[in-house]
This record gives sequence, structure tokens and C-alpha cells, in this order.
Amino acid sequence: MTPDGGAIQSFLATATAGEVLLQLGILAVAVIAAMGAAGIVRRWRARNLAVLNLRGARARLIEIALIEAPVVVALLTVLVVRTVIAALGVPATLLDIAMQLATALILVRLSIYLMRLGLGPRSWLRTWETRLTLLVWLAISFQLVGWFDAIQNTLNAINLLPGNGRFTLWALLKGLVIITLFVLVTSVVARAAERRIMHVESIALSTRIGITKFTYFFLVGLGVLLGVNAAGVDLTALTVLTGAVGLGLGFGLQSIASNFVSGFVLLMDKSIKPGDVISFTGMPGTSTESFGWVQALRGRYVVVRDRDGVETLVPNQQLITNSVINWSYSDRKVRLKLPVRVSYRDDPEQALAVLMHAAEGHPRILRDPAPVSRLMQFSDHGMDLELRFWIADPEAGVNNVRSDVNRAIWRLFRDAGISIPVAQRDVYLRHDVPLP
Repeated sequence: MTPDGGAIQSFLATATAGEVLLQLGILAVAVIAAMGAAGIVRRWRARNLAVLNLRGARARLIEIALIEAPVVVALLTVLVVRTVIAALGVPATLLDIAMQLATALILVRLSIYLMRLGLGPRSWLRTWETRLTLLVWLAISFQLVGWFDAIQNTLNAINLLPGNGRFTLWALLKGLVIITLFVLVTSVVARAAERRIMHVESIALSTRIGITKFTYFFLVGLGVLLGVNAAGVDLTALTVLTGAVGLGLGFGLQSIASNFVSGFVLLMDKSIKPGDVISFTGMPGTSTESFGWVQALRGRYVVVRDRDGVETLVPNQQLITNSVINWSYSDRKVRLKLPVRVSYRDDPEQALAVLMHAAEGHPRILRDPAPVSRLMQFSDHGMDLELRFWIADPEAGVNNVRSDVNRAIWRLFRDAGISIPVAQRDVYLRHDVPLP
């Protein structure tokens, strides 16, 4: 009989022993119990979605309890049966290993869940939560079972660098895991600091946003550096490569870096804040071209929403280098001008009084400063008049006020018999002058 044949027979004899078959049956019962608990959890979720959508500690406790319920049921089943057979003197090695693996899965699932809560509801970890839990649990399971050293030696024997250099697959995976852990931890700390800073009402909103963004990028960058250092990666051998890559990235990411720096400048100098009314016309006056409201300040762009409900992502650099009209920078009051032309046959004093009357009674036109009407100039086709008035809520729209007042002017001019001249030219033909 060969040594391999003896080893196989020894393994089969051990696997078919009564104690092993009993423990495998117990584990099968525990798996069935876990599947039953998972079905109950799914039905409960379908009936109580409103409870899970609530915010607060109670809803979070219910959510994590439902997530952990199947594994907890399996662990309790194995624990109860393990206690009974231990009292009968039956070995329970497989059950002990199964309980260790189930406990590790519960702790890993809880840790990943708490980390996801720390990163916020829109974090990428919400999509990768189950996959990351499985990967971490498998790594811990290999260590508990005793397979970890064998896997490490196998991966450590695979060299990724040609020649005399040595950079194994195990070093690569270990570095990625360590860097990811450092980034996750620093991200949780940054999000926690962001929530605390955003609740400080004594600091201006734009300043709070700037502090939180700077803190987030600084901590995440620090986490990457600490992770690389903790992984033991020697970057000195890659100096030439990293220098070339850095030079290429410097040219390629110049615009992105400029937008990030411009974003911090906007947040620090408070020139543009969420809620401001701005336009990008670049022309003086109260033109409403590209008129919109600042919805949010991001690291690379500003979100501007116009009257049509369309949100435009404006690069931060454009707001720094180009002229931008901020209608609510220091004072939310805005003066609007409505030009109108009347005929030379009409009385200008009457027309000026009619313009003042058109501005009366509108709920959005301020009484202080009061509206005024002016005779601006005598043009070729009539007298140019102008009605000027102030509003204090440009975020509610500007052209709608203009439209209301213009309609009132047209109605009052018609009732008063005041005409708005149309541009025309007179051509005189003389027949008494001989042609050259």
C-alpha cells in the first residue's frame, strides 16, 4: 500500500467516524435553522419597510439585529447542542470551530455595518458591504482553521518583479488591505468631524463647508500615506517611475487641481455661498442671462439651478477667473430698470406719473427705496423714459416682476391714450431736380 493510499484511507476513516457524522448533522440542522430565520426576516422586512426607513438609534438597532439574526440563530443552535453532547462526553471539535467562525462573522458584519454608518448613507461602502464582509471573514476563517500560513507561503513565493528585485503577490495584497483599512478608518473619522462641524451655527455655512472638505481630503491623504508606510512598501526603488508619473499627472490634472484650489478660495472668501443668486453674463447691470441659484459648493464645481429647474455644474475656476454677478453678495435688494418710449405728441409728465402708478400695489416692489421714473433722453423716434424700482427677493425671480409691471404699463398707457411710437422713416422724392 502506498503512503498516499494510506493517507486517503485514514482521512476517509476519520470523516466517516460516528462523532464526525453527528457533528456534521448538527451543523446541517444549524444551517437549516439559519435559513428559516432568514426567511422570517425577509417577510418581516416586507411588512415593516416604514420602520426601517426611519432615522435614529432604534431603527439602526432593528436593522443590525435583522442582519445578524440568521447567523445568531445558527450559533445558538450549535451552542445548545454542543452543551448537550459535551455533557455526554462526545468530542465536538467541528462544533467548536463552527462556533468560532460564526462568532467571527457576527463581529465582522457588525464592524462593517458601523463603518458604513460612519461614512454616511451615500457612501460607496453601502454597495460593497456584503462583499467586504465576506472577504474579511474568509481571511479570519483561514487563520482560525490554520490554513493562513500555507496560503501566505504560497503567495509569498510568487515574485511580481523580474530580475533580482523582489515584490511578491503576498506583499501586494497585504499592502492593499492595510491601505484600505487606513483609508476606511480615516474616512470614518473625517465624516464624524464633518457632522460635528456642520452643526456649529456660530460659523458661517461656507466656512463650515470649507473646513469639512479640507479635513476630509487631508485625513484621507494621511490615511493613504500611513497605510503605505505600515505596509512596508519601499518607494525609493520606484523614484524614477513615480517622478515620471507625477510629471504626467501634473500636466494632465492641472485643470482639476485648479478647480479644487478655486473651490477652497470660494469657500474661504465667502464670495459665493449656497442660496446666493448669481448670473454669468459678464455684463454690467441687472441682466438675467444665465440666472440661477447656488445649490451646493463641491470640491470641483458649483451646482447652479436656473428657473427652468436645470442644474448646471460650473467649474470653480470659471467663477474665480470670470466676472460673476452675485445678486445677494452683501445686500439682497436689487434695482430693476424698465425702459419705455413715448411719442412726442404725448405729455411726458403724464407718462412719468403713469409709470409710477404701474409700480404701485405690486407685493414684491419695495416702498423704501421708493420707485422713481425718469426722462432719460430725446431720441429720433420719441422720448425715452425709464421706471426704476427695488425688490428684496431676487431668488423668487426677476423677469416675472418685469412682466407684471410691463403689462400694467401697457394697460395704463392704453387707458390714458399714451402711445408707444414705432420706428419709421420718411422718404421724400423730388422731381424738380434734374438727374446728373
